[in-house]
Amino acid sequence: MPSAAVKYLDRSTEFEVVRLTDPAVSSRLPASYGRSISRRSNFLVYASDATGHMEAYRMDLKNGTSRQLTDADNLDPASITLTGDERSFCCLDAGRLLSINLSSLRAREVYKIPQGFVADSGMSIAEDGLFAALVEHKGSHYRLQLIRMADGSVVTLAEADEEIHDPIPRPKRASVLYRRGDGAWLANYDGQQNYRMRLADGQTAQALWSPDGRSVQYLNYPTETRKLHNLREFVPDTNEDSAMADTSQFIGFDRNGDSSVFVGASGSKATPHVLLLVRVVKRELTLCEHRASDPRLVAPVFAPNSQHIYFTSDQHGKPAIYSMAIEKLVSETENP
Repeated sequence: MPSAAVKYLDRSTEFEVVRLTDPAVSSRLPASYGRSISRRSNFLVYASDATGHMEAYRMDLKNGTSRQLTDADNLDPASITLTGDERSFCCLDAGRLLSINLSSLRAREVYKIPQGFVADSGMSIAEDGLFAALVEHKGSHYRLQLIRMADGSVVTLAEADEEIHDPIPRPKRASVLYRRGDGAWLANYDGQQNYRMRLADGQTAQALWSPDGRSVQYLNYPTETRKLHNLREFVPDTNEDSAMADTSQFIGFDRNGDSSVFVGASGSKATPHVLLLVRVVKRELTLCEHRASDPRLVAPVFAPNSQHIYFTSDQHGKPAIYSMAIEKLVSETENP
């Protein structure tokens, strides 16, 4: 597909924003904890219904053109994620975990959801590419599955009669972070240890690993509704929990390559903004308006080198993907 990129100045900040996809069709980034942007920031993978139903695409970020990657039966848009070597990507399609080569587009079925179960939205691939973590459920019964990418063998890490979602393998360690109920849990690859982490009181709205896997950085909704949504950090090895900063009612966030800066989407109806939060001074800078009908759609993410942010919004029609260059605001970080 030819480029549909349009540049405009945000009406609140006058910073330049680029709308990368056409809002006449629905396009969206995968789950924010997946890998959607290449290490060199020269391409991204995303989902669009430009053909009439959701397919995976690869966008060249230099010229804006896109190439269709799948001929899917029932693609889960949130599940698209690059592998660590960026030669392939994985996705969930009609109950199958697929690994697809980016050059040949040859697909390999790694795992099939058992009959009676349904795959939950979203999926993660471990840093070394050896395992995938996904959630499947039958009615109200959920289970967290660890899939060996080489042969599709499976280990059940956790089960519960309440919702389990957002599984994220821990960098450089053999465990998986996931959310269950209003908290965050940690399960080891061998299935021998599975426990709820001792996070701050309130609801854990989102949780991510720090780049080195040492800590969990999470968005906390305090029990007292008058208090602000805040970012916190928890170290599983020591059970230390500490506050990082209050936010302008973030409803989703991402951290840059060294966790010195965070990008967030505000859930405030009065100030529907995408913001940067500088950790050391605990101050925010408004980047632009997102004006999404549902702020949870926005899910902003950093490029691996921290020089761009990307987000989704339906402010101009159907959901579309947006980008902003922030190299004048945030220092470049080393690619993982």
